[in-house]
Amino acid sequence: MQTTVNHVARDNEGYLLDPEDWNEELARALAGELSLALDEERREIVLFVRNYYEENASVPEARRVLRHMKQQWGEEKATRKYLYSLFPGGYGQQACKIAGMRKPLKLMLDV
Repeated sequence: MQTTVNHVARDNEGYLLDPEDWNEELARALAGELSLALDEERREIVLFVRNYYEENASVPEARRVLRHMKQQWGEEKATRKYLYSLFPGGYGQQACKIAGMRKPLKLMLDV
């Protein structure tokens, strides 16, 4: 059975209510909703967020993502500017959503 965004519980902004519902097919659908292609670089960030979450039960801060980007792609691409070129709506708003995370607490507090 195909996983679609319509078959998983999400909040009113589209974040998954249960990160365990996530899979890569769903990630592609979530990225599509945000008008983003899940290319190799975005996929690398999304999988890093997933793996970090599974190991630490929390979402990595952007500085940890930047460290990972430096290891993967070198110093030239390990910048906030490049991260935001991949996720122009914001790392927390887009990368974390595609990775199946719940809405980040900071975003909840900003509302």
